[in-house]
Amino acid sequence: MPLNQINYHKKNILVVDDTPDNLRLLSAMLTTQGFEVRKALNGKMALTACQMVLPDVILLDINMPDMDGYQVCQKLKADEKTCEVPVIFISALDDVVDKVKAFGVGGVDYIAKPFHGAEVVSRIENQINLRLLQVKLQEKNFLLQQALDNLKASQVQQIQNEKMVALGQLVAGLAHEINNPISFIYGNLQYAGQYVKDLVNLIEAYQQEYPKATPKIQQIAKDIDLNFIIKDLQNLIGAMYRGSDRIQEIVLALQRFSRHDEAEMKQVNIHEDIENTLVMLQHRLRETADRPAIIIVKDYGNLPLVTCYASELNQVFMHLLNNAIDAIEEGVGSREWGMGNLSLEEGVRSGEWGMGNLSFNPYSLLPTPQIRIHTEVTELNMVKIAIADNGPGIEESLRSRLFDPFFTTKPVGKGSGLGLSISYQIIVQKHQGNITCTSSVGQGAEFVIEIPIKQQEH
Repeated sequence: MPLNQINYHKKNILVVDDTPDNLRLLSAMLTTQGFEVRKALNGKMALTACQMVLPDVILLDINMPDMDGYQVCQKLKADEKTCEVPVIFISALDDVVDKVKAFGVGGVDYIAKPFHGAEVVSRIENQINLRLLQVKLQEKNFLLQQALDNLKASQVQQIQNEKMVALGQLVAGLAHEINNPISFIYGNLQYAGQYVKDLVNLIEAYQQEYPKATPKIQQIAKDIDLNFIIKDLQNLIGAMYRGSDRIQEIVLALQRFSRHDEAEMKQVNIHEDIENTLVMLQHRLRETADRPAIIIVKDYGNLPLVTCYASELNQVFMHLLNNAIDAIEEGVGSREWGMGNLSLEEGVRSGEWGMGNLSFNPYSLLPTPQIRIHTEVTELNMVKIAIADNGPGIEESLRSRLFDPFFTTKPVGKGSGLGLSISYQIIVQKHQGNITCTSSVGQGAEFVIEIPIKQQEH
């Protein structure tokens, strides 16, 4: 359907030609067809006119002084504002080489002089209709991308919800199953300790009353090293008490970490939640055959109680700390981490390695693996939690996609690509905060969380 039969607003056509007669002819012809026409006698005027009002189509002569049509088109295509405007070349040149060059610099059509009015109008209408279709296609692509992003976000949220429910049930079950036997052990340790003490007193009384025991008793005492047993029994009882206390601490940390019975917002101590998360990760921080123990450097500020979804915030701490440990272990495997381009001697002298504030072990060929946790209250009344590692760092090309659902930098089977996207949803969408990553190859990575101290009413 011709454009002049469609109920659209007048299309703006910019005609660029250094010959005034051509401008008048084209202007009169297009105006009668219902177009709004603007005129430019040279390339500089054309570029200025495009910046003032963006045309729908440009008719561009090739042979012009100072700046020919090819140069004008190149400048138009290099500008983000004008790069999508269709350019139709009009020229007396009808050589194949000229046409190829016109299309090469970004032209969409080519009309040879002398031109026919109907041909010019038809070609303009075709380009306008193509442009309209292109815009509609871009809009549909945008809507499809939005729908895809929403679907991914819904999937991530569903997975997160299912994980939280499963975690709460698992922790509640574990705590119940562990609490029963450990309470039994802990309660009986008191009696066992007293029984042992009574038996030791009895043996010592026998030693005093019967200093000359029979040869058989003397031999047994020698074989079992009775004196050592008597001295070490209290140490054993003390170790069992400490072990039982530790198990109870871990169970309590599990319960606090999951907070399965605290789904609503409440005021929490951020440092306690970080400590509970670290308890959960103790097994990953210990020394292994491939690396020394990972040191946790705590740089805690003076934080008030923070209103938040505690269990979900704990999930973020878990994701970030796990990622930091993964990065350190990846760096140990590649041996390309921590000190960047510094030599061992330079690293020891300057102490400038990893994230800059972490210490260095001069007795090792590699820097001591460390994770630094920094907290503070910002000037905007936000709580800031920064978790930095001295691993190999993250390439710039990957950092922009870190929080995309299902994107991961880890090998196949090592990561789901959900940890950081879930963290983003929890921090940005549920807590009106922000989460960022700063990193460079060889210099470790730092993730920074900021959330308001008090949440607005939903």
